Amino acid sequence: MKYRLIPALALALSLTACGSDTGPAQEAGGAPKEIRIGYQLIPNGDLIVKDQKWLETALPNTTITWTKFDSGGDVNTAMVAGSIDIGLAGSSPVTRGLSAPLNIPYKVAWIFDVIGENEALVARQATSIADLKGKKIATPFSSTSHYSLLAALQGAGLAESDVTVVDLEPPDIQAAWTRGDIDAAYVWTPVLGELRKTGTVLITSKELAAQGKLTADLAVVRTEFATAYPEALRTWLVQQDRAVKLVRSDKQAAAAAVGRQLNLDPAEAGRQIDELVLLDGKEQLGADYLGTPEQPGALAENLRSAAEFLNAQNKLPAVPELSVFQQGLAAKDLHDAFPG
Repeated sequence: MKYRLIPALALALSLTACGSDTGPAQEAGGAPKEIRIGYQLIPNGDLIVKDQKWLETALPNTTITWTKFDSGGDVNTAMVAGSIDIGLAGSSPVTRGLSAPLNIPYKVAWIFDVIGENEALVARQATSIADLKGKKIATPFSSTSHYSLLAALQGAGLAESDVTVVDLEPPDIQAAWTRGDIDAAYVWTPVLGELRKTGTVLITSKELAAQGKLTADLAVVRTEFATAYPEALRTWLVQQDRAVKLVRSDKQAAAAAVGRQLNLDPAEAGRQIDELVLLDGKEQLGADYLGTPEQPGALAENLRSAAEFLNAQNKLPAVPELSVFQQGLAAKDLHDAFPG
């Protein structure tokens, strides 16, 4: 199979062997001198935190370094290299990251969003998924969109071999669509918004979630960082919770912040925010999500279900035990940030 993470992993390990930084230096008192954050252009609360500089204000003696990534597979590579401390990756790449052969030492500390209509399969001419037989479909490999595309094909009675799936990052998908190089794509906003202008949406991740194939954008934190700087992690969690509450209390301000980060007008940014399900800290402690330290939430079962699917599709060599994913939830850190 075309397993993009293996060469990426080799590159990451070579960078580490060459002396790549394995973590931020520590100041007296236990605060990190720097927090290195990997973000993506997805219209959720993370962009609000970045836009408003809330983390910089809350941790004035810590340098906050934001690095943009185009996919969760790239975030996994950066995690392996030790070049970021916190990153955004979809549930499919996180499933891979927690599984062999990667076994990345990180934990899920926050659910940025449950993916809904902001990820979808769009076709240039086809009116059904079955019409895509023999066509060329682009998606970022190892992403939630890749997982959802495979699920959508399976649901329509198509094998992966019935189509040509090409690995492109979102900006490259938009360029290939414009040139007419591809017939369809499974991708997320804001690129999805551009493709919808001239294409037809065949299925969304919201519809796949209703069929049992739920996907989400997750925050992963290096276990080493979470152990060394629990107060800094709790501060980060509080700012993410603040962003979700801003969306609920002042949608106009939230949309303006997201619009600035995505170079969209506030109305379009607000529409894209509405395509996601955003959860505050208390909600994420519920049994359906991260749960509690004593009772890990159903997110672990969802990740294992994704591993079973990917294994059946020959995208993952083996399915880990449920305990691997339960231990991969940073429920204690979330509970400490939002006690009671």
